[in-house]
Amino acid sequence: MSQPNRLYYGDNLDVLRRYIKDESVDLIYLDPPFNSRQDYNVLFAEKDGTRSSSQIMAFEDTWEWNLDAEKAYQEIVEAGGRVSDAMRAFRTFLGHSDMMAYLAMMAPRLIELRRVLKVTGSIYLHCDPTASHYLKMLMDAIFEPQYFLNEIIWKRTSAHSSARRYGPVHDVLLFYGKTENPKWIGGFQAYADEYVKKRFRAEGDRYFKDSDLTGSGIRHGETGLVWRGYDVTAHGRHWMFPPAELDELEKQNRIFWPEKKDGWPRLKRYLNEAKGVPLQDVWTDIYPVNSQAQERLGYPTQKPEALLERIIKASSDEGDVVLDPFCGCGTAIAAAQKLNRRWIGIDITHLAINLIKLRLASAFGDDVAKTYEIIGEPTTFSEAECLAKEDPFQFQSWALGLVGARPTELKKGADRGIDGRLFFHDDKSGKSKQIIFSVKAGHTNVVHVRDLRGVIEREKAEIGVLITMEEVTKPMQKEAAEAGFYKSPVHKDYPRIQLLSIAQLLMGAAVQYPRLLDATFKQAPKARGAAAKNLPLALGQPDDPF
Repeated sequence: MSQPNRLYYGDNLDVLRRYIKDESVDLIYLDPPFNSRQDYNVLFAEKDGTRSSSQIMAFEDTWEWNLDAEKAYQEIVEAGGRVSDAMRAFRTFLGHSDMMAYLAMMAPRLIELRRVLKVTGSIYLHCDPTASHYLKMLMDAIFEPQYFLNEIIWKRTSAHSSARRYGPVHDVLLFYGKTENPKWIGGFQAYADEYVKKRFRAEGDRYFKDSDLTGSGIRHGETGLVWRGYDVTAHGRHWMFPPAELDELEKQNRIFWPEKKDGWPRLKRYLNEAKGVPLQDVWTDIYPVNSQAQERLGYPTQKPEALLERIIKASSDEGDVVLDPFCGCGTAIAAAQKLNRRWIGIDITHLAINLIKLRLASAFGDDVAKTYEIIGEPTTFSEAECLAKEDPFQFQSWALGLVGARPTELKKGADRGIDGRLFFHDDKSGKSKQIIFSVKAGHTNVVHVRDLRGVIEREKAEIGVLITMEEVTKPMQKEAAEAGFYKSPVHKDYPRIQLLSIAQLLMGAAVQYPRLLDATFKQAPKARGAAAKNLPLALGQPDDPF
């Protein structure tokens, strides 16, 4: 029997400690946020004390010294050892700064990540130069300096205007193994344009460079014979191929003959057949996800799939387990799925979990849902009720995810009665039609229906949906019915105001609207050359991470 991949909702420190086994992961990629001042979802940016600090940090992408940071720091220091020494040194230098809070929260997570890595595993920590030097010292303390492999520089943008300094255009990836023999497959980068122009010659519509056909040292076999009047032995060398193979290369037009009288024949190596340059530690050939990119999903810190594909191909084989503990919009997850790796993703926002589900379905088809499980999301009414009481903001995002809607990106208190939107098309004009959503975690009554009706009229929306934790009452149903119907060009009428309780949604109820094309989330490009399949994982085997 096999197990599917796993997508966990929750604090990654808790998930790692509770669910991920020792030495069960082959490759880790993480891109933890630090003070980029980019809001992952500003809907949740109000710090009203109803959420844990880790959730605030995940939503707002900022860190500050507080009781949670102090507790994390004390836990690490009291454990003793190299990491304790490093943290105490950081504290002396950094005091109670945001950077110190960041390191205090990262240290226990990196310790857990080392624990779950196999002895042949490796980890890539993605960061910017603001924090990379501190993280390098912390990684040295946790993984040991001798297992540091590379500081990879990724040129993430071609230019960046900066009035008082050089333009910051790169990110850093810290690459470590767990032991002295991490798995390494490697790979190649395409030749730079300047190199091609300098070293390659045009031959029709193809380009080639010439390389030596001889090697140093005398050989007394076939490779030491005279060929086409060229005596390699007299020059203390030998042919790279026996004469018969050299004749065949000549027939294939693979021999470059010298123009000078004292020149020697050389081998033609065509550009379209070349693998390129073995991977180096400076990457300038992977471009960021710009506003026009097909894979762009609108997530603030989205990384290009090509970046994750390079990492996964270089440090893992098919069937290996890839872990991203800050999976965000799921680029590492999508790349692992495409490359037939097993994967584990963790994120603390329902927004991210819902976006990943939609991204996978868009790229690999609806059947991809059979290849993974989601752990930590409410699956029963009582679990949903608990989430609504503990964290109304997360409840709102989770509820919108049930119907495929996207949360509005407005600060709480300024949403003007709109919690989410869903866009659709039902004619050939290309005009987007919209559904407005209002989500209520607490008590609801007919006033909320009346308010929603006013909102859809103000926004000129086609349909409005009220999602409630409580059961829908008859007065609410009557008020909704009075709003009438949206008459679609597809010759079907849809209730203009629709009321859905969480109990109904968990039973399979859905919003009624024309489904010719759902345009709510930008569709991820279809994966090419990859099967959305579940890779085998025997239950109970020693390296089962699930």
